[in-house]
Formats: sequence, structure tokens, C-alpha cells
Amino acid sequence: MALLTATAVPATGAQAGSPRSAGRDGTVVRTDHGLVRGVSHGSYTSFSGIPYAAPPTGPLRWRAPVPAARWQGVRDATTAAQRCVQMPAPGAGEVVGSEDCLYLNVTTPTPTPTRTPAGQKRPVLVWMHGGAFLGGSGSDHDTRELTVRGDAVVVTVNYRLGIFGYFGHPGLGSAPPFGLADQQAALRWVRANAERFGGDPGRVTLFGESAGALSVCAHLTSPTAVGLFQRAVLQSGSCLMSFPPGALGPRTPAYQPFASQRDVQTAGTDAARQLGCVTGTPDEVSACLRGLSTDRLATAQLMQSFNRPAFGNALLPEAPRRALTSGRFHRVPIIQGTNRDEMRMFVGLSLAAFPIHTENDYRARLVDAFGSSAPDVEAEYPAAHHPTPALAWAAVLTDRSLGCTTLAADRAIAAHAPGLPLYGYEFSDPDAPVLSGLPANPGFPYGAAHGFELPYLFSSFPTERPLTDTQRALSHRMVDYWTSFARTGDPNHSDAPRWPVLRPSSPRTVRALAPGPGGIRPVDVNAAHHCAFWDRLPR
Repeated sequence: MALLTATAVPATGAQAGSPRSAGRDGTVVRTDHGLVRGVSHGSYTSFSGIPYAAPPTGPLRWRAPVPAARWQGVRDATTAAQRCVQMPAPGAGEVVGSEDCLYLNVTTPTPTPTRTPAGQKRPVLVWMHGGAFLGGSGSDHDTRELTVRGDAVVVTVNYRLGIFGYFGHPGLGSAPPFGLADQQAALRWVRANAERFGGDPGRVTLFGESAGALSVCAHLTSPTAVGLFQRAVLQSGSCLMSFPPGALGPRTPAYQPFASQRDVQTAGTDAARQLGCVTGTPDEVSACLRGLSTDRLATAQLMQSFNRPAFGNALLPEAPRRALTSGRFHRVPIIQGTNRDEMRMFVGLSLAAFPIHTENDYRARLVDAFGSSAPDVEAEYPAAHHPTPALAWAAVLTDRSLGCTTLAADRAIAAHAPGLPLYGYEFSDPDAPVLSGLPANPGFPYGAAHGFELPYLFSSFPTERPLTDTQRALSHRMVDYWTSFARTGDPNHSDAPRWPVLRPSSPRTVRALAPGPGGIRPVDVNAAHHCAFWDRLPR
């Protein structure tokens, strides 16, 4: 990342703790490591590519993040940094991204407060992107709506992915999952610098979707995250989320998002053998692996082998599922939610390769996933009760993998912390714009599938069409809910339908989020997603 000349802005007389103290126009801010220059967009200012840790390259590969070096002069923060190395797209041979990727982006409102009184610091939202711990980038998300309409400071983060973020080996000992350690380093950066951008370091909301939500789950149960955030939002990824066998295609294994340190180290030993790093002491094997090129490591096979954060270390002493159900989690206000048709996205991606045309096709998938319990699942979800067998299969997976596991997580939180502010939602727009890149499958509408709420929170999200006027109104409501929660720990505000607090006696009724009159309404998740049935079925 380039540096501007030291004479680009006068630094004398600047107060380190005052926001925008180094530049009168608000585009230059003194961070704890040096000055950065962003870009004014009128109603907001963006700062891109700010380092929050040193590049994890060479001898720092597969080590916990260390502080970035200080710099002289004014650092250019007008362009996003490269994304972290990620799995090549199908058919693409070149590696995408860089190992030098531990950067974040900050967006701040222009100081004309609508909700924040003069002199008061704004809430801070820190976004962890999704992508199965294999892809994505903080800069993929345009936060201007959250920033301007919500009058909040928003931070998006890059973190290590795949083999670079979740590799384990006996030579590394009980190292933490590096991608999650990166996220905690970013949160420490936010704590040290939020006030310099007009934010309140005591009102930090950690939010994320899919793998980003699983990351939030991990930090909720991580002892090393204490004090790093004061609220949490988990979108489509609770600590209890899991997939049955065959969910991602016939004969694919069951999926648990976190793995034991021992399992990750065993996989790392196998990978080291494949890569020719087998001789010498564990330290020498680690040195051999650190000497390999990025291209040797960033293969689809190796990246996909290491996309589950390990537990059994200082950052995650135990599986987040076990920690949550045992009551070992940080007591902060929480929003958890899912989308009504979550698994249609995953099923839709695989229908060309693994079509589900007939009831026999559907039955075969049920047997693959549930074995001897398949007849019970079919009786609960007869294909004839759904427009197509493929949609019946997607409904089964949605309820089993996300809808009811999130409700179970709500129950666990409410039982162990009955006074905790806990809220739930279900994004339910049946005509949400389809995310760009998903295949069209005749007779298989995506509905409110996994990730389809993102265009309602982030501006310019890539979809096949823009939001309609009524969908834009829902987007405004959702932005208001999310930023009100960031501001007060309660999503409710004066001019919108209210969300109930989930209590141990009634953790099942959440807010449906759909456009149009009556679209924001109560929904009984337990009834809508057959959760009593799934509670009885062995997992």
C-alpha cells in the first residue's frame, strides 16, 4: 500500500484521541500507527486498506497475527487491499488474492448527525464476511447505507482463509485458528482506534453472515475475545449449525463447522506428506512448509481440507457448540436469525450435477442423509406437499440444518442467561433478488435463500436485479433495526414493528422480515420449520 508524502497534511497540534484530528476535511485520521487519508463521498468518508496486523508471510505464515509496523507520512487509504488468498474459481488456474491481506476498511458518516447528538460518539459495527472460510473479502460489502442512514461507523475485515487460516500440524503445537485470531486482532485495532474515527469503543457490534456468523459464534465462546465487542449479530450461522450427510451432494460427508485440534493436526500431517515436507524435527517440517510458494498451497484440494476452525487451544478451548449449551459464552445482547429458504441456495448450486426430478430421487437423498430415519422424514415432508421434489429436499435441509438449530441455540442462550437481551428474525422475502452467479433452475425459485438478505443491508450488492420500491422500504427497516441494536442493544425504535425479547419460556416467536404491509410480523419458528420433529430425531 502506497504512502503519500509526509508533507501532505500538517500533523502538528493533532490530538491522538480526537477523531479526524489530523485533517480538517475529515479525510485524514491519525491512527495509533500513523496517519491515513481516505476519500470523501459527501455524506460519508471511506478509508480502505488499513493494516491491522503485519503481513503473515514468510516466517509469519501460520503464526498468530503480530502488530503492523508504524509508518511515517500519510498512508494512502483510498483503495482496498488485495483479498486474502482463496480457492480458485472453477476452471480458473490462477491463485486469487495475496497472503499479504490483513487489512480493514472503515466508513464514517460526514459529521452532520441525525441520531447522534453533538459530541457523542457513534456506535461501531464490525463485519465479518461469509464464504465458508474459503472466500470473500471485507471490501465486497458496500456499507454506505448502514453508515449514512444508521449514523454509525462500520468496519469490514479481511482474514486468512483456507489452508492459510485454518491449517494445523504438530510442529505448530496448539496454535489458534489463525483466521479467527486475525479477527480478534482486528477487534483490538477497533478498540484502539474507533474513537479516532468518531466511534465509541464501548459500543462495538460484531456481526457476520454464514462463515462470518460462525466466526461471531466462536468469539462469543472464546475467552480471548472478552471485552472486544458489546453486541453480536449472527446471520445464518449459529453455534449449533450442522449439515447431515449428503446435504451438499450425494455421498458428501456430514458437516460440523468446527474441528478438534487433533483432527486438524492429523490432516496437516497428511498434507505435509503430500507436499514433501516430512523429514526432520516438527520445527524443521514447519520451516519446510513455510518455505513453499503460495501457489503450491492454494489448491482446491488443500484449501477445502482446511476450512474448519480448530478447538482445543487458547482461543477456542472447546467446541463452540458445547460451550454455548453449557452456558460458557459472553453475556452481550444478541440477534440471531435465518432466512426462510436457506438451503435452496446450496441445492440450487448442485441441481445440474445431481438433479432431483422424481419422488424416487428425493427418497434416495433422504436415505443418504438420514438412513433408517428416512421414512420418518418423508412422512413429515411428503413430496406431494411441495411444488417439486427438489423444493421438498431443500425444505428438509433448511429446517434440519439452520432453522431448528438456530432455535435450539436461542433456547440454550435464553436458558443460561434468562435476562439477556436476545432477539430473533427470519428473513422471508419470497421474491428477493437472486444473487449474481447462481444458476437458473426451471421450477426451482430461490425465494429467501442463504445470503439473500445481504442486499438489504449492503448497498450495491451484486444481484440479478435491483430491489423494488417495497423491497427498498424493507431494506431501510432492516438497516434501522441493525443500527438501533448497535446503538442501544435493542433493535426496537419508535416507528417500526417491535421485536420481542426471546425468553426461556417462549424462545420460538421471532420477527419475519418481508416487504409490504404486514411483512414484519411474528412467526413461530418451531411450527413453521417442524422443529418438534427434529428435536425427536437423532442427529
